[in-house]
Amino acid sequence: MPYRPLPALLIALLAATGPAFAQTPPAPQASDIGGCRVSQVEAVSAEERVVETPTGIKESVVYLIRSVRVDCDQMQFFADYAEVNNDQGLVSARGNVLFISGGHRISADRMEFNTHSRTGTFYNAHGIIHLGDRVDRSMFGTQEPDAMFWGEEVQKIGPRKYRITGGGFTSCVQPTPRWKVDSGTVTLNMDEYAILTNSVFRVKDVPLMYLPIFYYPIQEDDRATGFLMPIYGNSTVKGQSIAVPFFWAIGRSHDATLSYDWLSKAGHGYGSKYRYELGGGSQGNAQVYFINERERTITDPGGGERTEPASRSYTITGGMTHNLGGGFRARANANYFSNIVTQQRYQQDIYQATNRTRQFGGNVTGNWAGNVLSATLDRHDVFYPDGSITTRGGLPRVTVNRAERPIGRSRIYFGAAGEYVTFLRSTERDGETVSDRGLTRIEFTPTLRIPFTRWPFLSVNSSIAWRATYWTESISEGVQVPDGLGRQYLDLSSRITGPVFNRVFDRPGGGYADKFKHVIEPTLVVQRVTAIDDFDRLVKFEGSDFAVGNVTRLTYGLNNRLYAKKAVAREILTVMLGQTYYTDANASQYDQHYQSSFSGARPSKFSPVSLQVRTSPSDRIQGDFRTEWDHGVGAFRTFAANATVNQEAVQVTAGWSQRRFLPDLPGFDDPNRADHYLNAAVSLRGGRNRIGGTYSFNYDLRRDSFLQQRYLAYYNAQCCGISVEYQTFNFVGGFAGLAIPQDRRFNISFTLAGIGSFSNALGAFGGQQGR
Repeated sequence: MPYRPLPALLIALLAATGPAFAQTPPAPQASDIGGCRVSQVEAVSAEERVVETPTGIKESVVYLIRSVRVDCDQMQFFADYAEVNNDQGLVSARGNVLFISGGHRISADRMEFNTHSRTGTFYNAHGIIHLGDRVDRSMFGTQEPDAMFWGEEVQKIGPRKYRITGGGFTSCVQPTPRWKVDSGTVTLNMDEYAILTNSVFRVKDVPLMYLPIFYYPIQEDDRATGFLMPIYGNSTVKGQSIAVPFFWAIGRSHDATLSYDWLSKAGHGYGSKYRYELGGGSQGNAQVYFINERERTITDPGGGERTEPASRSYTITGGMTHNLGGGFRARANANYFSNIVTQQRYQQDIYQATNRTRQFGGNVTGNWAGNVLSATLDRHDVFYPDGSITTRGGLPRVTVNRAERPIGRSRIYFGAAGEYVTFLRSTERDGETVSDRGLTRIEFTPTLRIPFTRWPFLSVNSSIAWRATYWTESISEGVQVPDGLGRQYLDLSSRITGPVFNRVFDRPGGGYADKFKHVIEPTLVVQRVTAIDDFDRLVKFEGSDFAVGNVTRLTYGLNNRLYAKKAVAREILTVMLGQTYYTDANASQYDQHYQSSFSGARPSKFSPVSLQVRTSPSDRIQGDFRTEWDHGVGAFRTFAANATVNQEAVQVTAGWSQRRFLPDLPGFDDPNRADHYLNAAVSLRGGRNRIGGTYSFNYDLRRDSFLQQRYLAYYNAQCCGISVEYQTFNFVGGFAGLAIPQDRRFNISFTLAGIGSFSNALGAFGGQQGR
């Protein structure tokens, strides 16, 4: 059996006490073997010989045989046989060689190592790198998160750097790796990165992708710089595509992702996304993306050909919020694109692809001397089929609000609000401004409020507000002119809630609830707006601009609420029914409380009847429904419904909306303005998220056609996974300007343990991004 002496005796004592060779070696100094400080040596037998080099120099060589172990500084050597040249610091070993340094292990058939330079070569070698806790352990199954490499030759060329020839790399450490990368050469820098050149990516030993260069991060922290897994796609419009993202971990609080998309038919795209997190509620992200489209010839369905010139466009998206101190906070957001045709032609995200509005804005808000101060800059551009662009916004909009406070010890509360805004209102066509209606508006509104809440079953909240407004421009004979105009009126209102009736139903031991409570809550709002002079001369943009004077409104409704109590009470159903009566029928056209207002419907002293239903039988299931019924024609104007189910293994969202075509109702008698849509998404997820998928669609019920359908499926095994996506997108009625009515898009991406994935800027895989 092996002999295990104390470390201080070293090789000589081992040789003197174990089975001896022809010559017993003298005891060397306990300090080193070739400059490497030794703490322990083990072997079945050892012998020291003095050999003469070709130059005539005599050197001491120690031979260790069977079950060799040498602990030298932070390194360990194991082998069946080893030769140690103490003068030159050379260690030559063969037979079950194992080298351990800093938690990294290399096994080989043989080894040549220099203890002076701490470099050497391992032949027919395999190595393991421990990745620690920087990666998600669930991706490694029950195994430790390690990475494995191998090669015909593995050269240690630095303290923590290796060069591998004729080998490969994987983070799936098991007898048969599910994935691996075979490479011509690998440069491995422990705890930093691995660079592979001339590589072939294999899954289950099937070659899937050739990689001229592959960068794999192996840093200890959980955000490592390196290439993410590429995304391969195929599309009717884009052709074949490859998205190659690179993640840059700039620091602990910010990072960036650089991306490049090659599109065989369209051209190429590139961009970057930057994220930061400063703590204290300060965070943000910004993404800029460019698409360079090449010139191409398109064949129309009739056989004709047309040439589209080369073009270059960009998209800027992002948002930020920043704590400025002193009670002030800044926010900004952008969703801006230079070309709506490009945006709708290539985007896979249904919202981005159908959105015809681009916008950007910023806001600073905070408390100042007991007041709330807000300053906003915003701009919205809306694209129309005739080629025009309408711009709206405020540059700037400044508001000051004084919170309500009681007057003395009375129960009367006083508050005030003021606003200054410079409106952007213009229309552009072919790069030229064809109309500019921008102006400045100043408004001041003090308010008195008198609440009455002495009775729990009845409350009355009354208020009186004086609103004074000045516009720098006005309307004269249907034309906006630079003549200022002022307006003032009183707005008096009372909101009465009650009398409230309720009843409790006991169900002891009930499965769903022990108690139910039904609440009936009638409401009545009485509002009086005094006369407004020159209503037709006012420039109406928003809000109170549309207030109709000399009118009384009666808004009445009935709310039914149902509560359930098991461990805690929750509102599970709400049904609200309401309608408004106007003493002036013209006011019905400008009531912002109803979806069908501002639609051009004829004036009426009664608004449509509004029905709203909300349900939440559990915290995982929610739904809502809204409709408006017109009493004049006896028909429903609009419908809208949404529902969500969020279970552990199943997530479902659905929405339905309809604006009806009603020939007898002005404003709804144009069939081109009617719409009818249905959209839904279903996601399924297996145990431990190993397998799952999503199906979503947007369907135009009026035209009986899909706007888009998307299928996504993924499978995660130990160490790796795969995601596949297929989408059909209908261009009809949009801005894309192609003879192709439908685009068919396919994407595939792999997930490797220790390597993140990143959705490209064109919305592949639902726009979900990660690292």
